[in-house]
Amino acid sequence: MAARPMLSVEDAEKAIAAPRVSVSSEAVALATALGRFLAQDIFSPGDIPEFDKSAMDGYAYVSGDASPAFRIVETIAAGTPPRVVVTPGQCAKIMTGAMMPVGANRVVRRECTIEENGFMKIVADDANTNIRRRGEDLKTGKLVLAKGVRLRPAQVALLASLGIAEVPVAVPPRVGVIPTGSELVDPGAPLAPGQIYDSNSYSLSAQIREAGAAPVLLGRVEDNEDATVRAITAALDECDVLILSGGVSAGDFDFVPAAMRKAGFTLQFEKIAVQPGMPTVFATKNNAFAFGLPGNPVSTFVIFEVFIKPLLLRLMGHAVRPLRQPATLTADFSRANGERAAFVPVILRDGRAELVSYHGSAHLHALGRANALLRVPVGQKALAAGSIVDVRLI
Repeated sequence: MAARPMLSVEDAEKAIAAPRVSVSSEAVALATALGRFLAQDIFSPGDIPEFDKSAMDGYAYVSGDASPAFRIVETIAAGTPPRVVVTPGQCAKIMTGAMMPVGANRVVRRECTIEENGFMKIVADDANTNIRRRGEDLKTGKLVLAKGVRLRPAQVALLASLGIAEVPVAVPPRVGVIPTGSELVDPGAPLAPGQIYDSNSYSLSAQIREAGAAPVLLGRVEDNEDATVRAITAALDECDVLILSGGVSAGDFDFVPAAMRKAGFTLQFEKIAVQPGMPTVFATKNNAFAFGLPGNPVSTFVIFEVFIKPLLLRLMGHAVRPLRQPATLTADFSRANGERAAFVPVILRDGRAELVSYHGSAHLHALGRANALLRVPVGQKALAAGSIVDVRLI
């Protein structure tokens, strides 16, 4: 079989974005909706505020009334409707959030008044009307939150303020994780000579969960082609997207691409001009997607962030907008060649990108210190300190 061409980062992104996807939805209680993605537009069921209300503790009176003192006709607490119409020479003592009484159209703050013997006197200027008008925040029928928005605490609070107790959200895609390699051992177990701990299961599971999807840990597979085929085939009953780490390069025990084919997948590409993570595989079968990632932990992490995470977000109806921003590089950067686009761990702080000591795709410690990835374009072998660079938050 002829070798497939190595795709650019941009062409690989296009290939992953090309298949059509459908978003499944379900209704969940608002109290459990944090972190979920809206499956429908949400419109305001009523005006917010629901009525004219006082923005301060004070006294409601008729604007322009120059009476030397105002008789207090009632006290209005939040949640209690007013009972008396306010006329000139009168006022109602009112609390923050309480409904304005009929007749009054201004509130003077308590700090600007003196109250004695059932009367209120204004003793200091108050330039504000101190009233929140009905519908000034939202009118009935206005779009509140758009389909695809992720519900953060502020959005949950907004929906609660509208009286919405149940919301339509996207069903999280199930993402299977299969690390491959006979050398892998669970954290906590003793290591025999030549063995290493399985970090990719944990990093991928955390990244999947942080993206809003549902990780499904399917267990490790040893370096055996038949066992890899069986694991891939079985995974299709349990997940929408499958990620295998390790076994994708050109070694004697790298069986993942061939196993994907035997399991009925069509390989869309097998290499990306990216560093780290060049031998990345993307495959499709009906409505299922599969990725084969290099086993080195930084490669696995970077490829997920740049290529897989956008697909998962799209499966939940979210418009993909990676968090990118320009930054000033604080030190010189260089690499041996510029044949591939590179993503390099950096610390982004106050608009400055600080390089960390980085020894390549197996150097997980460097990634643990970073909060962003510096993108170095194809053909660029060096960047001088002070350069304005493109960084991607992670």
